[in-house]
Amino acid sequence: MRFRPATATGEFVSIDSGQPVVVGVGPVTPAEVVRVARGGAGVRLSGEALDAIAASRARIEALAAEPRPVYGVSTGFGALAVRHIPEHSRTQLQRSLVRSHAAGSGPEVEREVVRAMMLLRLSTLATGHTGVRPILAETYAALLSAGITPVVHEYGSLGCSGDLAPLAHVALAVMGEGTVRDAAGTLLPAAAALGAAGIVPVELAEKEGLALINGTDGMLGMLILACHDLRALLRLADVTAAMSVEGLLGTDRVFAADLQALRPQPGQAVAAANMRRLLTDSAIVASHATPDCTVVQDAYSLRCAPQVAGGARDTLAHAERVAGHELAAAIDNPVVTGDGRVESNGNFHGAPLAYVLDFLAIVTADVAGMSERRTDRFLDPARNHGLPPFLADDPGVDSGHMIAQYTQAALVAELKRLAVPASVDSLPSSAMQEDHVSLGWSAARKLRRVLDALTRVLAIEALTAARALDLRAPLTPAPATAAVVTTLRTCIPGPGPDRHLAPDIEAAVDLATSGALVVAAESVIGPLG
Repeated sequence: MRFRPATATGEFVSIDSGQPVVVGVGPVTPAEVVRVARGGAGVRLSGEALDAIAASRARIEALAAEPRPVYGVSTGFGALAVRHIPEHSRTQLQRSLVRSHAAGSGPEVEREVVRAMMLLRLSTLATGHTGVRPILAETYAALLSAGITPVVHEYGSLGCSGDLAPLAHVALAVMGEGTVRDAAGTLLPAAAALGAAGIVPVELAEKEGLALINGTDGMLGMLILACHDLRALLRLADVTAAMSVEGLLGTDRVFAADLQALRPQPGQAVAAANMRRLLTDSAIVASHATPDCTVVQDAYSLRCAPQVAGGARDTLAHAERVAGHELAAAIDNPVVTGDGRVESNGNFHGAPLAYVLDFLAIVTADVAGMSERRTDRFLDPARNHGLPPFLADDPGVDSGHMIAQYTQAALVAELKRLAVPASVDSLPSSAMQEDHVSLGWSAARKLRRVLDALTRVLAIEALTAARALDLRAPLTPAPATAAVVTTLRTCIPGPGPDRHLAPDIEAAVDLATSGALVVAAESVIGPLG
C-alpha cells in the first residue's frame, strides 16, 4: 500500500469500484479507515446499524415531548445549557449550533483527513447511542460514496467537546451549506455538489446537530493514518540504517539474535532481525570482519539503531492499542445508553489520543535525529573510513553531499520543536464551562508534519548511503541493500561532479514516500517486520 504522509487538498479521489465498506454497530477497522480516506472506497450502513439508529431516535423523540429539559435536546449548549428551548425553536437551535460552530480558520485540511473524520463520525452514529435519525447517517454515507468532501480548516479544535469546528464544517455541508470539493477536487457550494450527486440536504431535528460535532473523530482519523504511515517509515529506517552500517564499514555482529534477547524489548528484536537480513551476504561487511580490523566498537548511531527504531515500534504499538479502543467507542454528549437513558458524560475529552499523538512525535523525532547523525558520519573523512570528504568527486572543487546534510539538520531541528507536546497545554473556553481541553487536534496536525519530515530525513540518508556504497566498489553491498541502490539509480545518477542536488533529494523523497525503497529490499529478502 502506498505510504503518503499527506494528501493534497484538491487531489482527485478515485471512487473505489470494489465492495463498499459496511458500517455496522461494531467498530470499523484501521484498514477500512485508510481505504475510505485514501482509496475513495464507498460506504453503506448495515441493516443492524439502521435498526439501532432508529431505536435510539425513538428514545430522543420521546424525551423531546416531555416538559423536563434534557441537555442537547431541549436546552442550549455549553455555558448556555441552563436555557430551556421551546419545541418550535429546536430545529433552529440545531441549525444555529452547526452554523456558529463552523468557525474554522486557516488552510484547508487534507481530503484524506476529512474523509477519515466523516467515516468515524458515521461509525459512532451507527452504534445507536447518539439519537439521530437514520436519514442523517445515510446522508453521511452518501457523501463519502460520492467523493464529496466538505472544506475543513486547520484551526478551530481544542480537542475537547470533540473536534467541534472541524466536525461542524462537515455537518454544515450535510445541511446543504458551506463549501465542499467534489470527487475531482473542484471547489463548489455544498448545495450544488449535493444536487449534482442526487443527495437531498438534511434539516436537522432535536439533538442531531450536537451528535454530529461532539466527537474525537478528527484526531482519531489522523492518529490511524499516522500509525499506518509510521509503521511503513520504521521499515524504511531499518533499511537506511543497514545501508549506513554497511557503507561506514560497521559490523553486523551487534545485531545477533542472542545479544538482542538479553534485552527482550519486542520492537528492538524486530528491528535487529530486519537489519541482520538486510546485511546478509554483504561483501563490504565481510571485507573488514577479520582479526586485523582495528575498530573495536561502532558509534551509537550505528550500533544502537535497533534500540531506537525498536523503541519507536513499541510506542507505535501502544498508540495502535489506544486507537483500537477509541474505534470501539461511541463518543457523544449526551449519549443514549443501552437501557434508554440519556446521560451527560465526558467521553469527548481527547486526552487519551492527545497523549499518544504527542508520544509518536517524540519518538519520530528521535529516529530522524539518529538518521541525521549517520549521514553526517559519511561526510567526515575523520570518521568515514576512507571515503572522500563530503563524498565529493573532487573535494574542494566539489561539495558533494555537504548541504544535503544541512537540509537534514534543518529538518531535525524542526522535528525537535514539533516534538514539544501539545497535550500539556490547556486553554479554558466557553465561559469556563470547558475549563480543561486536550489540544489533541493540534497534536495530530503537527504529527503529520513530523512524519513528512522523517520521510525526507530518511530519503537523504538513503541517497547518501547509496553514494557511499557505490564508492566502495569493487566491493559489493548485500543483495538487499544493492536492490535499494539500484532503485535509486533508476532516477538519480551515481557519484560524479556536483549537480543540482535538490531534484535528486526530491526524487529520493518520492521513492521513500511511495514505499519503493522498502519494496526493493523486500524483493530480495521477503517482508520486513
